Amino acid sequence: MSQTVRIATFNCENLFARYKFRLKRQQEPSPDGWDINATRFDIYDDEMRKLTARAIKAVRADVIVLQEVENLEVLKRFRANYLGGFRAYPHAVVVDGNDPRKIDIAVLSKYPLTHLRSYQELKASPRKRGFIFSRDCLEVDVDIGGNTLTLFGNHFKSMVGGRNRTRKRRMLQAATVKQLVRQRFGDKPGEQPFIILGDFNDYANDDKEGKSGIRSLVRWNQIYDVNRELPPDERWTHYFKGRRKYSQLDYILVSNALRDRIREVYIERRGQPPRAERFTGKRFPGVSNKKKASDHCPVVVELELG
Repeated sequence: MSQTVRIATFNCENLFARYKFRLKRQQEPSPDGWDINATRFDIYDDEMRKLTARAIKAVRADVIVLQEVENLEVLKRFRANYLGGFRAYPHAVVVDGNDPRKIDIAVLSKYPLTHLRSYQELKASPRKRGFIFSRDCLEVDVDIGGNTLTLFGNHFKSMVGGRNRTRKRRMLQAATVKQLVRQRFGDKPGEQPFIILGDFNDYANDDKEGKSGIRSLVRWNQIYDVNRELPPDERWTHYFKGRRKYSQLDYILVSNALRDRIREVYIERRGQPPRAERFTGKRFPGVSNKKKASDHCPVVVELELG
């Protein structure tokens, strides 16, 4: 029996929480010097987190890979306070990655996660100190009614500092993801059910800013970029106000085995600020140029499995 499943990716932009001391409280020091019970653990910027949650709810994902999540406690608190709690997404994982800012890759799922592997420790050479992945490549197996679907969640090196100057790092990351997929599924991985997804922080085409660092991955003959189901001017997932530029930075690449099983592709833009003028639809209540769901848009693909 076939069943539909919705898989999404979303850079939720700095999903952080911090301890906040209660106001007007005289705190007596504990024997260890600090009493954690006199603090309050809150999500940073409650209004924006509500908008982030609205965007997540709107895509109705069964499994969503998130980027820029501080830690598992933050994810669980966000789930509890904004998404409907454990019942909404019983399965939640975050693995601390390489970024010192604590912007990690997370997964929320309605289906059991049966296998999890981090590749953050990979290096281009044993003699080099730097890691290949800026954050991680998180490999996750999801049990969907007895069918295993493998996800490779990513958040590549950003273009801050210049597209050309940072390109080699993304090229290495893209090539390594392909290598990891081959290690898992063999020389013809496209015949197996997997998805590579996340914020790749680059576009597939060259422009005056530089050449693409991800083309070898997004044009790989073993996968299919689901955004190609949409008209070219509807594929953008990010608006950069500095250059008034609309671009696709977020990708869901399904294996060839899943291409014919695509039933819907949707990009949720109602959380984008009004300055992203290309989107002319209604926005979520509370969205403004100062308050938004994220600087990225969630992308979701609905597949028919089985």
